[in-house]
Amino acid sequence: MPRLRVGIDVGGTFTDVVVYDGGLRVHKVPTTPRRPVEGVVKGLSAAVDSPGDVEVLVHATTIGTNMFLGQVGLEPPKVALFTNEGFRDIVEIGRQNRPSLYNLLYEKPSPLAPRDLRIGVRGRIGPDGSEIEPLDLETVRYWAPRLCREGVRVYAISFLHSYRNPHHERLAAEAVRRECPGAYVVTGHEVDPQPMEYERTSTALVNAVLKPVLSSYLEEMLVSLRDRGFRGVLLVMQSNGGVASVEEAVDRPAAFIESGPSAGAVAVAYFSRLQAVDKAIGFDMGGTTAKASSIIGGEPELVDVYEVGGKVHMGKTVRGSGYPVRYPHVDLAEVSAGGGTIAWVDPGGGLRVGPASAGADPGPACYGRGGVKPTVTDANLILGRLPGRLAGGLRLDLELAVKAVEKHVADPLGMDVVEAAWAIVKLANTIMSRAISLVTVERGHDPREFTMYAFGGAGPMHAAELAEELGVRRVIVPPAPGVFSALGLLVADYRHSFHAGIAKPAGRVSEEELERVFGMLEERARRVLDGEGVPGDRRSYTRLLEMKYWGQAYTLRVPYRGSVADAVKDFHGIHEARYGFSSPEEEVEIVVARLEAVGVTDKPVFRAPGKGGSGEAEPAGSRGVFFSGRWMESSVYRLEDLGVGSRLDGPAVVEAPDSTIVIPPGWSAFVDRLGSIVMKVGSGG
Repeated sequence: MPRLRVGIDVGGTFTDVVVYDGGLRVHKVPTTPRRPVEGVVKGLSAAVDSPGDVEVLVHATTIGTNMFLGQVGLEPPKVALFTNEGFRDIVEIGRQNRPSLYNLLYEKPSPLAPRDLRIGVRGRIGPDGSEIEPLDLETVRYWAPRLCREGVRVYAISFLHSYRNPHHERLAAEAVRRECPGAYVVTGHEVDPQPMEYERTSTALVNAVLKPVLSSYLEEMLVSLRDRGFRGVLLVMQSNGGVASVEEAVDRPAAFIESGPSAGAVAVAYFSRLQAVDKAIGFDMGGTTAKASSIIGGEPELVDVYEVGGKVHMGKTVRGSGYPVRYPHVDLAEVSAGGGTIAWVDPGGGLRVGPASAGADPGPACYGRGGVKPTVTDANLILGRLPGRLAGGLRLDLELAVKAVEKHVADPLGMDVVEAAWAIVKLANTIMSRAISLVTVERGHDPREFTMYAFGGAGPMHAAELAEELGVRRVIVPPAPGVFSALGLLVADYRHSFHAGIAKPAGRVSEEELERVFGMLEERARRVLDGEGVPGDRRSYTRLLEMKYWGQAYTLRVPYRGSVADAVKDFHGIHEARYGFSSPEEEVEIVVARLEAVGVTDKPVFRAPGKGGSGEAEPAGSRGVFFSGRWMESSVYRLEDLGVGSRLDGPAVVEAPDSTIVIPPGWSAFVDRLGSIVMKVGSGG
């Protein structure tokens, strides 16, 4: 029997399935927001003859994010926090960031552990790891059984300087487990062994809140899959763009919060390496949102801290509005501008797009499922950019789209329907260009030096016009663009970060000490990769130091090659490149030793679909498509009719089973050896 590799990505509108069996097969089913496992099981059952044929199933989920945004239909569990006496309010004091600077009535997000469930315990570890005062275990033993009887089953334990000496946290954890059997217990030193007690405590609390939620979700999924004959390996995508086992996901659930969106960036990184693209923009427009990422040198850009459950303004998380989590994750900007995003007119007579979405149910008006409000998809249908059917055979109703746009946008603004639809698309493009600017211009990159990878069900429809707005001259639409994020699950490697707190001046840190620390981290990494079955010859380890000038608040990451002196010299150079100055006379502190462990997975072999052959492609027909204020007769191609070397000029539309690609006038395209459609400004491909 064939042994299949399957990627399943649960989106806001569709659940995407990619099956690799020597070739690629794709499938889409509507997402079931309240019971996402049902959508996963339905998608797998529809895509393969027997789940028993599946060797590896890689899954991406946003259940963590959804829970913090109140979208899963369940309340976060009650969580108790044990911390040092006098520090129980640290999660409310935080860093004093004010998301709304001039709003005197602003209220910070409610602490994940309310004050009556935060217990201060006498005892203290010093910054050098020495015990200043023994832990008062009697306080833990007193409170744990009482909280347990009150129904608290989730506990976070975060003591000062546990990154240097976790002895007190281990004692408290053992006591809680003894007094409350079966409880979920998370300690700060296990999930975030780094200085800065607020971030470490917040990361521990987020892990504690998510642990029972993700555990039950993955357990339900495994049971449902096993009942249908699945006997393979289930892996989960992490926020950092690597995959990990279910056991790792349950141990560190906060590392999987941005699981779904990261998969698309991983796929772009993989294809950018295959196609020798040094600077790439990932543009993913689905049914609910649009996301952007930047990939430099074949690797997605990462950030080390993000806030979950916070507010987002124009694609950017508002600092201080959520709960900090200190794990690496792919740097993404996300805006409410998907195909299902609703267009509306505000009381002042201004056209708006988003943030509300029609979602999967009822969906855009043209779906004919009860939706009556106009969406970006309805506008694209009116403008001739969409075929009569979408993925899965869904028939689109032009008359319903026209009625929705006419009633809610055109009539209130005194426009005709086509003019209104064009205004909706242009405004959506403006919103999405903001997301792309966030990961390029605001990170110090010039988007004109980048190639844009467009994917998602709606991304290839908007990409060329977006590129023109940003000065990008080349757009690549990869194979299976409508399910490209799910494809990213199949090209992701195992990837784990391990770190240990140092927090000492570089002059007081010896190479021997660092060798011992990195040896310990590599042993931990080996155990994890052993458990995931990664062969020894497919593993790599990268040693890094987090360093800063004494007194600075934030660190820079420096490669460590066995010499502290060389690392200090490199730090000055990196600081100069990042901030425009360095201070070689200042003392440098080594804050954290970090080990990046990678286990390389088998990758699919991509082949171009279609008939092959170079030269001008033969269109299947033509239709009127609206571009820049006028209708233009445009060639219509079917993707399956195009082969390597096929060339086509805009205006044109390429209809694929999972997406639609729009080539505006003044653009040309060709199919490359991987089956990607490469669009460029100007003629001649």
